[in-house]
Amino acid sequence: MSGTGRPGPVRVLIADDDALLRAGLDLVLGTADGVEVVGTAGDGVQAVELCRRLVPDVVLMDVRMPGHDGVEATRRITAAGLPTRVLVLTTFQHDDYVWGALRAGAAGFLLKRASPERLIDAVRAVAAGDAVLDPAVTRDLLGHLLAAGPAADPAPPAPAEGPLDALTPREREVLRLAAEGRPNADIAASLLLAESTVKTHIKRILAKLGAHDRSQAVAAAYRHGLMAPERRSP
Repeated sequence: MSGTGRPGPVRVLIADDDALLRAGLDLVLGTADGVEVVGTAGDGVQAVELCRRLVPDVVLMDVRMPGHDGVEATRRITAAGLPTRVLVLTTFQHDDYVWGALRAGAAGFLLKRASPERLIDAVRAVAAGDAVLDPAVTRDLLGHLLAAGPAADPAPPAPAEGPLDALTPREREVLRLAAEGRPNADIAASLLLAESTVKTHIKRILAKLGAHDRSQAVAAAYRHGLMAPERRSP
């Protein structure tokens, strides 16, 4: 069953202005069980149009495209209320567009050089409602935001009492590690918890923050200053 509840394979739209890369992604996903590529787009405008017409479960979205860039395309897909979820693909570990796409509603991001197995797993995870945060991109993005200071974050300053105040100290620690791009198993190992306990903490964090998924919770962690400079990942 697809991520939106329809029977059948996960339906994927590929949006990238590189025709060779589109063909490569189509070929990789075409070998995966339970995954079907329903269309390809060479720019952001076409990606939005095809999403409205085909309503895929997942869009593999390049962030740097003509017409609408990936951030604007993601914003329009989200604003249209479509069940389609966006997985951003980026060439660079440090890419300012990634932060914008996350704030626009993307369910996660992945480096284009990820292995075919990692790509297929990410598509399935996003379709199932999970978030995919490439650790390499997350660490680099975090380091950039901390080095550049508040001006690097286009979000407004957080109020003195924000959504994170509702979190317990343990929930804050779980969210901090999640914001570094670490999966539940790694978080559990770091905090000496059972993985099921970490999953419970994540569910409570989402409920308290009013976040639909892990990526929105991570965006809140960045926006409201949870990632303090002394906690920067190496």
